Amino acid sequence: MEINSIIELIERLRSKNGCPWDREQTPKTLAVYLLEEVYELVDAIESKDPDGVCEELGDVLFHILFLSGLFREMGHFNIKDVVDLNVEKMTRRHPHVFGNESVDTVEDVRVLWHQIKKEEKSLAKEASILDSVPAGFPALMRAYRISERAAKTGFDWNDISGVMQKVEEEWSEFKAVLERENLSPIDQDLLALEFGDVLFTLVNVARFAHIHPETALRNSTKKFENRFKYMEKLIAESRRNIESVSQEEKDELWEEAKAKLTVS
Repeated sequence: MEINSIIELIERLRSKNGCPWDREQTPKTLAVYLLEEVYELVDAIESKDPDGVCEELGDVLFHILFLSGLFREMGHFNIKDVVDLNVEKMTRRHPHVFGNESVDTVEDVRVLWHQIKKEEKSLAKEASILDSVPAGFPALMRAYRISERAAKTGFDWNDISGVMQKVEEEWSEFKAVLERENLSPIDQDLLALEFGDVLFTLVNVARFAHIHPETALRNSTKKFENRFKYMEKLIAESRRNIESVSQEEKDELWEEAKAKLTVS
C-alpha cells in the first residue's frame, strides 16, 4: 500500500463517523505514542527481527503521517511541505555529494555537518551551542550529545586516559558521600549528584571509545534480562519459585546461563 493509503486511513479515522479516540488526539498527546513506537522499532532492530522491523516501521510512519495530518488540519503545513523541506535540508547538508566540498573520512563528514548546522542556526553571541540538544532526550542520550557538542569547541580531555582518571576522581567523591553515617536529606541529594557525575563522565569514556552509551546500556540490559529469564526458567521447571532458591544456587544457575547463552 502506498503512503496515500495511510493518509486516507487517518482521514477516515479522524472523520465524523470515524474513531472517537483518533478524533481526540492532539500533537502533544500523539508525541508520546510516537516515542513509544520509536523505542519498539529500536528493540526490533536490536533483536534482528526483519518482520518486527517492518511492522514497527509501519507504526512509526503511521504516527508521523498522523502528526503531519493534525498540523495540516490546523492550517500549518502538509506532508509534501515536510518532504520538500527535508530534501532541501539534506541536500544542503551534503555539499560533498551535491556540491563542491571534498571529504576523506567519516570524521570529516561529522565536522562539516556540525559546521553547516551552526551556520543554519545563525547563533547569536548569547546563544549556546548546547541549545540544539533537545531537553526531552533520554538522560543518557542527552549527556552524550551535550558532551559531544562541548567537545566540538575544544573543551575536552586530550585522550581517553584523562577521562578514565576523571572517572576515578568522581567515583571517589561518590564513595566519600556514601560512607557518611546517617545521611541527611541534603546528603542524599549530594549523593545523587555525585552519582550523576560518575555516569556523565562514563558517557565521555564511551564517546572517546566510539561507543554510544545508550546502545551499550540497552545491550547490557538485554543480556542481563536473557540470563535472568534463563535462570527463572530452570527454577520454574523444578517446580519452585525464584524467591525460595538460595543465593548460592542462584549464583550457580547464573554462571550456567552465562556459559549457555551467547552474546549477540
